[in-house]
Amino acid sequence: MKLDGKVALVTGAGRGIGAATAEMLAAEGARVVINDRDAQECEAAAAAVRDGGGEAFGFACDVTVPDAGEQLVEAAIERYGSLDIIVNNAGYVWNSAMHNHSDEQWQAMLDMHATAPFRILRAYYPWLKARVAEEAAAGDVTCRKVVNISSVSGTDGAPTQFAYSAAKAAVVGMTRTLAKEWGRFNVTVNCVAFGPIETRLTQEYEDEPPTIDVGGRAFKVGLSAGQTANMRATVPLGRVGQPADAAGAVYLFCIPESDFVSGQLLICSGGLRS
Repeated sequence: MKLDGKVALVTGAGRGIGAATAEMLAAEGARVVINDRDAQECEAAAAAVRDGGGEAFGFACDVTVPDAGEQLVEAAIERYGSLDIIVNNAGYVWNSAMHNHSDEQWQAMLDMHATAPFRILRAYYPWLKARVAEEAAAGDVTCRKVVNISSVSGTDGAPTQFAYSAAKAAVVGMTRTLAKEWGRFNVTVNCVAFGPIETRLTQEYEDEPPTIDVGGRAFKVGLSAGQTANMRATVPLGRVGQPADAAGAVYLFCIPESDFVSGQLLICSGGLRS
């Protein structure tokens, strides 16, 4: 139980990688705040953690609204009295060739993948600063963790993902900067960039791409059967990753063994790089 006594917040945890991450952290003893914009999925994920013997509650909200950061931090502290791990995982894709990108599309990807984590971390700062001062006065030392989620689209680029790639690249810079700023609070800040992971965003299709609903709007997602086959052929490990694989990479930055690791970028892609 490496995370016994810890409190974790995982955004975008109603399904996929976020849900797998919440389950893995809870299995190691963390009490988990599960966030998703879909209230039904949010509660289902929290129930799954509880059914597995862990402790979790769901807090549904859209992380792109201006006060979402305050809502999430307050909910975690009100429920569990602390907040030790933040995993900024929430996200979706809105793809098209760069010359077809609208201003709305560009801003939506920045708001989702860069601005939302920024606001959550900014909202966390006042409580963090006060708690660390209290602990220092008592002679206690606690290492807290921030894990931001990027993508190989942000590290290597990807066709049709101009705005998404830009936002995910911003996450890497945010991570490295905050690691330097928050080291004095004994907070490690790291980043995991995912490659091909099997989720609803990368689901395989034969004819027409499927869509997901985000705020009442449909967005095309998925990979064609040919794209998936090509990906499997080029990934050195010979397969597409599963949500548990992705969660494992996040977990590495949450456990005590990584308490002296900060400002790092971990590529979780089965060895695939462009």
